[in-house]
Amino acid sequence: MRLVIARCSVDYTGRLNAHLPLATRLLVHKGDGSLLVHSDGGSYKPLNWMSPPCSLAPEIPGEEEASAGVIEVWRVTHKKTGDALRVQIYEIIHDSNHELGVDPGLQKDGVEADLQRLLAEQVDLISEGATLVRREYPTAIGPVDLMVRDARGAAIAVEVKRRGDIDGVEQLTRYLELLGRDPHLAPVTGVFAAQEIKPQARVLAEDRGIRCVVLDYEGMKGIESGIPRLF
Repeated sequence: MRLVIARCSVDYTGRLNAHLPLATRLLVHKGDGSLLVHSDGGSYKPLNWMSPPCSLAPEIPGEEEASAGVIEVWRVTHKKTGDALRVQIYEIIHDSNHELGVDPGLQKDGVEADLQRLLAEQVDLISEGATLVRREYPTAIGPVDLMVRDARGAAIAVEVKRRGDIDGVEQLTRYLELLGRDPHLAPVTGVFAAQEIKPQARVLAEDRGIRCVVLDYEGMKGIESGIPRLF
């Protein structure tokens, strides 16, 4: 992971256009190729980012940029969509590289662990006629919660959350990218399953072809939840 603190401006072009004017920010370039642009506020959320699969390429500043004080330009391009993040760097205050190793993954709380266990026992909620391949299916960047196969034998990777947000969708996207390289699994589809899925997370998931499933925890435990049912 490369950490750079720099005075920079950032432009995002693609399905939407966005601009961050000149300011001092933290640029996080991860081993999976992603780039995150952080400020000193806003909690954990980056101001802008490019998720994998993507590539970072340096560019020579144009004459007008150089005369304005730009010393480096980074272009990060998404390999599938063509969306691009262009970072104009005016000053580098800090630049360091760190080897973090393989992360063991997030340890789930009781409710989330129960949801995963219950869903493994009730995979018909994912796809009628589906069968469980394995819980905690290993990948190089951590285990995906459930790997199942539908009635036709197609692989489905399932990420289970108590509350589904954008970070969970990004996590599942990374898993799908790796799993899709396995000829024994490809093509792999994704399901984002949670008790509650935030609207922004649902939009991002559906844009990436990931299906969302809202889980009724009480109903899965066999307790009447009070949520109206069709059947």
